[in-house]
Amino acid sequence: MAARLLKLSSLATAVFASSGFYLYNKQLDLSDLSVVRFGRAAATTVVISYDYLTAFRHVERGTEEYSTLKSKVHRRSAERLRDLCCANRGTFIKVGQHLGALDYLLPEEYTSTLKVLHSRAPQSSMEEIQQVIREDLGRELSELFVSFEEKPQGAASLAQVHKAVLHDGRTVALKIQHPKVQTQSSKDIMVMEVLLKAVHWLFPDFAFMWLVEEAKKNMPLELDFLNEGHNAEKVASMLAHFPFLKVPTIHWDLSTKRILTMEFTEGGQVNDKNYMKKHGINVNEISENLGKLYSEMIFVHGFVHCDPHPGNVLVRKCPQSKKTEIVLLDHGLYQALQPDFRLNYCRLWMSLIKGDMSGVERYSRRLGAGDLYPLFACVLTARSWDAVNAGISSVPVTHAEDVEIRTNAALYLPQISDLLNRVPRQMLLLLKTNDLLRGIETTLQTRAASSSFINMSRCCIRAMARHKRSRAQSGRRRLQIALTESLSLWKLSVYELFLWVRGSVLARWLAALLPPFLH
Repeated sequence: MAARLLKLSSLATAVFASSGFYLYNKQLDLSDLSVVRFGRAAATTVVISYDYLTAFRHVERGTEEYSTLKSKVHRRSAERLRDLCCANRGTFIKVGQHLGALDYLLPEEYTSTLKVLHSRAPQSSMEEIQQVIREDLGRELSELFVSFEEKPQGAASLAQVHKAVLHDGRTVALKIQHPKVQTQSSKDIMVMEVLLKAVHWLFPDFAFMWLVEEAKKNMPLELDFLNEGHNAEKVASMLAHFPFLKVPTIHWDLSTKRILTMEFTEGGQVNDKNYMKKHGINVNEISENLGKLYSEMIFVHGFVHCDPHPGNVLVRKCPQSKKTEIVLLDHGLYQALQPDFRLNYCRLWMSLIKGDMSGVERYSRRLGAGDLYPLFACVLTARSWDAVNAGISSVPVTHAEDVEIRTNAALYLPQISDLLNRVPRQMLLLLKTNDLLRGIETTLQTRAASSSFINMSRCCIRAMARHKRSRAQSGRRRLQIALTESLSLWKLSVYELFLWVRGSVLARWLAALLPPFLH
């Protein structure tokens, strides 16, 4: 027996030593090994779970001490999760960024901690970048470009962008995928699925399986840069009537599944108020135009750019026309809405804007919310139930309301998780998109502006009229629908003009001149 053990240990030592020698020669990063990535994720999950299971044993629920301790546990757990995402990179950072945008669902300690992942994306070495170009385009950098900036313009969870100049003098941006993401993504998602099921078994109220389902569906699409290029061209054509929209032109001869070459376009991030002030860009105009773009995408066409975080939305003065433009980047993640879903979503938002509570209930139920329709309305609008009852277009957003929503989100976490598992999968990316757009509006201090509700209403009216016309059996009925649509849009324009006049300098000047008893 001793001899067998000696032979076994000698064999194990030899295998271990040869494996180590092989890995050393290959200069393989241990973080690339599936067993290391899984072990790191499992260890973090165990530590966080143990913390939540044991931290509150000797503290009475509902006390101030309990609230303080809960906040501390949330904070250190969020930091552990952030560190895990930074260590495993790729898909983990992508999912962590998604979690950081879920203000309506996760405690503030998590969202504020995970939001930094947008600036913690990994960066591939120049050797790795050259290898991807060599493998995909079959040529060396010097053959393709006059110059190529080694320092990336930006690095994201799945890729990084480099500026280069073609031999014909045109400046381009190359989005180049991190070489290891493609092979790691499916394994990473499987790891997340296993660990989330384990956490759900320990904490039944924790139901985040929808997050894994979304990652499974969307990650392959986001990793196909040819798909992204087609999306960019489709949205540029679809929204060509907006002169303020700029979508960079794709260079198909230098694009593959892992490389997307496009026209290089400069600008400042949409939440950079200092950049806008320096370049004479009107913040309200940007906010209104961004609302127009997304209302058109969501309600009229049902083809939605679902990743409008500030790094993907730039603003600039057009070098030729000197007019303000919005530059839309990163077209990897789109949601195509089913017609019935889109129309019910239109009707729901019209009901929310007007404060039509029977409509809010009816269309929320049609969208899968069931008896949780009040919660659904609050999650969708990020407004309190009182504001929803009054009509969200007539009640301004206050700091106290935001605090109330955050507090309630923590209290109703099981119900919110249940809701997100109930609604159609299309709704999940729309909720994420809404949150990102609200974050931009909050930074620009234009949230809940009347212009955004007018633009939404205008697009909803057009979408529903188009649907009715498609089902009309006679020319007379189509004419009737067109006249009703024109009248509704005209009323909106009159109301918009009234709001403009009321807020103009002329109106304030006239009000100052009028006798006090007429005010």
